[in-house]
Amino acid sequence: MTGWSVDLWFDPACPLTRHTERWIARVAPQVPLRVRMHVMSLSVLNEHRDDDPEGDPHGYLWIPARVAAAVQTEHGHAALAVFYDMLWTEPDGAEREWIGDLGEALHRAGLPTALAEAGTSTDYDQALRASHHAGVDRIEAEIGTPVLVVTTPGGVERAVFGPVLQQVPPSGDSLQLWDALTRLVSVPAFRELKA
Repeated sequence: MTGWSVDLWFDPACPLTRHTERWIARVAPQVPLRVRMHVMSLSVLNEHRDDDPEGDPHGYLWIPARVAAAVQTEHGHAALAVFYDMLWTEPDGAEREWIGDLGEALHRAGLPTALAEAGTSTDYDQALRASHHAGVDRIEAEIGTPVLVVTTPGGVERAVFGPVLQQVPPSGDSLQLWDALTRLVSVPAFRELKA
């Protein structure tokens, strides 16, 4: 294997995860880095909890996660990445503060807008859960989104929760953060880091 790769599991409605994805996108061409996107769901993560850490009593967060699962299932990981980008950007390319209309994002991504109907259906729940658990189950701790599986040039995989970013770091800081992450995941004894 050559080069680094990252598999990124994300809940499509989490704004902090969007910052992490933008950070990865910023460093990917400079490293170089292969990135593959996967859907996960905070609704799946928290469905058996007594509290509601996301403040989502009506289950809205299921809708974008189900649509993302439909995109991933029917059109693959590359289409999922484009859909996710369209969900978080205006038509002029400006970043949104919150996700946009699902049908519009599908249209702008060149995907069938009928996939938006998956948001209120359970048709893709099995696929959503499978994708979710493929990432989340790699970490033996209470986590959220994002989950990164970083693969070293030697083929060693390390799963981490985060980094959770308040904003997308400037270019130089983005590279420093990537360098720090690669150093951490290269140490077999490394387990967890929280702020």
